[in-house]
Amino acid sequence: MNTTHKPYIIYNTAIKEYQDFLASGKQEITLEKDGTSVIVKSATQPTSLLADSIACLNPTKDDIILTPGETLPASIDDRVSYPIYITLPPQELNDFLKNLSPEWKPRIGDFVFLSGGPLCGVIEPILKKYGYARDTMTQLLCGGFSTPENMVGTRKPRDLSCNIGVDAQGESKWAGETATCGKWAGAVQERFETNDIRCKVGFYREWRRLMWERASFDAVFNLVGAIRDEPTTPKDVALYYEQETSDMLWQVTSSLRGWLAVTLLYGFEERLFELAERRFGESQCEISEEMYPYMFCAPLDKGSMMVEYLNYAKDMKGLIPNVELPKTDNRPSAMLQGNLRADGVV
Repeated sequence: MNTTHKPYIIYNTAIKEYQDFLASGKQEITLEKDGTSVIVKSATQPTSLLADSIACLNPTKDDIILTPGETLPASIDDRVSYPIYITLPPQELNDFLKNLSPEWKPRIGDFVFLSGGPLCGVIEPILKKYGYARDTMTQLLCGGFSTPENMVGTRKPRDLSCNIGVDAQGESKWAGETATCGKWAGAVQERFETNDIRCKVGFYREWRRLMWERASFDAVFNLVGAIRDEPTTPKDVALYYEQETSDMLWQVTSSLRGWLAVTLLYGFEERLFELAERRFGESQCEISEEMYPYMFCAPLDKGSMMVEYLNYAKDMKGLIPNVELPKTDNRPSAMLQGNLRADGVV
């Protein structure tokens, strides 16, 4: 969490990337078919909910599960190119990319990277470090489907997106969709939509906006809820702490726009509040030290609400005790009391 880098450098880099995209002339998305794929899972963790979920969605159940040290198939079903889903925890991703064997390096263009939600967080800084955050690279925003534990029989991941009405043109509006981009976007979409999970396909720049929208949801709603004295769900946050949540969201989006040249799509606030109310009424808000670098990786200004709340979580609630934070003289305001419910309970 570096607060000393200069925003104009990052902003100019983002503009240059956009200009390169326009100059490339690539204005069409080629949709490849799904088929037997490779799924790379951690060698250190006994189970992987993401690996199991993606494999479960394959109707033929013939995906090949590997760990980073194993050998990739030369071909699958006469295809020398096939999707390679990287379901490693974000904590292991940097070492995996840094230590790719000569056999794996030519296959980088077939990698499918996963972002979003409590299991993946934001991996963009890692991908940028190796030059993999680009138009052709396949990425999957996987916060839009459930990952049931100990899936057996016909129990599969389910769609978490929700229809929140229609827009001015009469088109349906959706919140919390799974989304994908890049070379294997068509194969990813087919796998999910065959199982009744909405999966939006778009160019990298559009996908990136959706990814940061989900990242804003994960960071803000969990932070606002985790500092309460009683267990709090994202739905509770949406219903009873609307004002401070909204204020923090807008501060985050301002930072994204100024530091990373990312502008969230119109209506993001409505989508995030609707998603919280409709799909997150059971899961408790939490801040994990292990996932902190991948959940709170948006630029943090010293005087921002998010920094104030993070310091409050550390100093007053004993959360994230080993995380170094930008210091602030401010404390969360009286809005911590939230909005009084109809039954008189805060």
